[in-house]
Amino acid sequence: MRVLGLMSGTSADGVDAVLAELSGPPRRPRWQLLSSAAIAYPADLRHRLVALGQGTPLASAEILELAEALTEQQVLAARACDPHGQAELVGCHGQTVWHRPPAEGRRGASWQLLQGPLLAERLGSPVVFDFRSADLALGGQGAPLVPATDAALLGGIGGWRAILNLGGIANLTLLPPATGPDRHAPVLGWDCGPANTLLDLAVSRFSDGRLGFDADGAWARRGSIREELLGRWLEEPYFRQAPPKSTGREQFGGPDLDRRLQDLASATPEEHLAADALATLTAFTAAVVASDLNRQPRPLELLVAGGGCRNSFLMDQLRQRCRGLAVRPLQELGIGDTEREALAFALLAWWHHHRHPGSLPSVTGARRASVLGVRVEPPGGATGEASGEAKGGRRPHQASLP
Repeated sequence: MRVLGLMSGTSADGVDAVLAELSGPPRRPRWQLLSSAAIAYPADLRHRLVALGQGTPLASAEILELAEALTEQQVLAARACDPHGQAELVGCHGQTVWHRPPAEGRRGASWQLLQGPLLAERLGSPVVFDFRSADLALGGQGAPLVPATDAALLGGIGGWRAILNLGGIANLTLLPPATGPDRHAPVLGWDCGPANTLLDLAVSRFSDGRLGFDADGAWARRGSIREELLGRWLEEPYFRQAPPKSTGREQFGGPDLDRRLQDLASATPEEHLAADALATLTAFTAAVVASDLNRQPRPLELLVAGGGCRNSFLMDQLRQRCRGLAVRPLQELGIGDTEREALAFALLAWWHHHRHPGSLPSVTGARRASVLGVRVEPPGGATGEASGEAKGGRRPHQASLP
């Protein structure tokens, strides 16, 4: 089956899309990436999404219009990736605008903005969306969901294998070894903390809105890292909390950046504040990941995906702080920086089609595994073009990679 996966992450910078061919047993499918595309959100749309994700009040009419505009961006990404309408099914994550993890005496909740029926109508294909609600209803975090797909698509090696996503939030997957005494251990995964959320907000602030991110980490590389602040920040409750855990822009957004910049301002001359802040925030992301890995089964390698892969200063910090690990881009295994999560939601939609559970209680803390997502058909039962040979196909892959 040809399935289109659409992902827009916490960074709220755009939509990543992949078209994949999936077949075989659901637990270890055969898969092939046929095409991919990425589109950036218009600046005004991104600004409004980020504001909503940090609790800025919006009128109901504005939220409705925002959902419509965001859905149209998903349509554009889908058509860029699959211009001939080959997909028989679409899996779309939508845009997270608020995530509330479970707390003592309170169930978790998560809001992914999307108009699923509109997307199905515009693409003429069934759409699976709202992937987090079932896990949340069972007492889980509803996130992260990608560790289950990592286990199915990548598989294990001779020791523990870690996969890190550097999107708005940094999250980790730990895959047990393919052989040895730990081979039956559960897959692990959790949200580590901020990756690009604080960095992008800081860049926008220091550039008076002219820049949206620190290209290749060049600005941060000019600064000095305040190691004493990193040590203090790593003692904060979220970073000491054991998995399962999840987080988002609600915790690591504008107010959190304000607090950290106050800490930096007290220890940094004003003329160096911007560069030192970006250097320290970049190192903070790497330090959080390294600290988490030190408390878990020690992996042999760390595969890195997400937009943060393109920040060479951040990658240098990861290699420096995760000593003893082979740190390399997931791209080396044939899955591009922006393809991993879109491929994951294509697989989650395919699993929904086969009624195969898509959640891992060992990751989310839910009472049991469940089929994820809600399926909606195009109004009137319309379907996309019949599936045929992929045009412009590329990079065949099997279920297990080296």
